[in-house]
Amino acid sequence: MAVRITRVYTRTGDRGTTGLVGGRRVAKDSPRVESYGAVDELNSWVGMTRALVNASPLAEEERLMVGGVLEEIQQRLFDLGAQLAAPPARPHAGRPGVSGGDVTGLERTMDRLLAGLKPLPSFLLPGGGALTATLHICRTVCRRAERRVVALSRRETVERNGVVYLNRLSDLLFVLARWTGHRLGEPELLWVNKPRRR
Repeated sequence: MAVRITRVYTRTGDRGTTGLVGGRRVAKDSPRVESYGAVDELNSWVGMTRALVNASPLAEEERLMVGGVLEEIQQRLFDLGAQLAAPPARPHAGRPGVSGGDVTGLERTMDRLLAGLKPLPSFLLPGGGALTATLHICRTVCRRAERRVVALSRRETVERNGVVYLNRLSDLLFVLARWTGHRLGEPELLWVNKPRRR
């Protein structure tokens, strides 16, 4: 699908509404706009993470692998945002979106990364270096995007693959954070369940 952007500002949103795919206008705080806005925010965080990957001390082949995984995620998140920006009453063949195959791709990447990691004996506290910590931020923003899409699905029709993709993506981001931390020699900080004093 060819897209040509000639103007950035249009003034059409000055009264607090925005246009969906097809022209229908809705409030900027509507559940549909909230859902694709959260996906867009996640995409921006993934882009920030790609920049950190490029500047990281990972080996070159590792930087290329992680950068490639993140770029693919960004492409699919943009597709998902476009899918969410389209009203359900306007089906369109060939419209961008995520598929079951995209979910399977996340699972395969996760399985490959998990093969070199030890099981966790407790919950992991987010942290590590800048790259690892930012991957944890991506994970939590992904969970928020998932909640927004689920909330939308209670009001309007949403393609199920979108929710499944975000659910699996947050898992992959967690595994990727562990994997990069391991490759960079960062210790994992585990949650310790200490009894409270009364």
